[in-house]
Amino acid sequence: MARRRIIASHSKRRTIPESVWPDAQDFVKLAMHWQSDATKILWGYVWQGWDSYCTKVLSKVDVSEVDDQLERMITQDLELDIRHVMGGFPPFMIQHERFEEQERSQSPARPKQPDLTFVWYEYRSSKYPLEAKVLRSDNDVKAYVEEITENFLKFRYAPFTSEGGMLGYLLKGSAKKAFDNIAATVPCTLSDYPDCAGRDHRISDHDRVVPVDKQYPAKFRCHHLLLQLTKKTGAKKLEESP
Repeated sequence: MARRRIIASHSKRRTIPESVWPDAQDFVKLAMHWQSDATKILWGYVWQGWDSYCTKVLSKVDVSEVDDQLERMITQDLELDIRHVMGGFPPFMIQHERFEEQERSQSPARPKQPDLTFVWYEYRSSKYPLEAKVLRSDNDVKAYVEEITENFLKFRYAPFTSEGGMLGYLLKGSAKKAFDNIAATVPCTLSDYPDCAGRDHRISDHDRVVPVDKQYPAKFRCHHLLLQLTKKTGAKKLEESP
């Protein structure tokens, strides 16, 4: 009897979202009931937010001189710009560092927190996460790839969605070479995303091994956006240009 009590005390307790939405639906399926082109709309918000952030913030700095906490500083502000362009009252909102509670370790360990997450307002366990990573060169893809293989494909991120995405803040080099290195390292096939033609936006499709006691989507599509900081010249450089 004492042994049973010890085992019970170490079992993982339930969270509020797990109790309210125990069988969360695939975010993508929910979104497509709202709009058939919901994914296109969602990624349109991200790109419009990025354009706004570049205009309002990055155009005023020399990134090479302000690279302390670069990933965090860009991402927390990018949330504001994405929120600002999300007109029309969509049924989901974006949030910075929302917890993914499903595949968490036992308390008091903190659950995983993707950098940005679109959260379905009425079904808050249904989330569409985005993870950001700084790529200091087009060869610097190790940490970026690990987010895919260790978090997205193992359900630590995106347990209740068949899609999610990576934002790569590229400091130096070409997007094409970085995409090639990402594809080789995962490994995976990166394809163009027609709805964002002309952007550095690719997609890859993956099969995930679903735990026996879960009903997560096995198919997963990862969106890859390379956001080139090298092309965004700062105010100082602009002033020095002939």
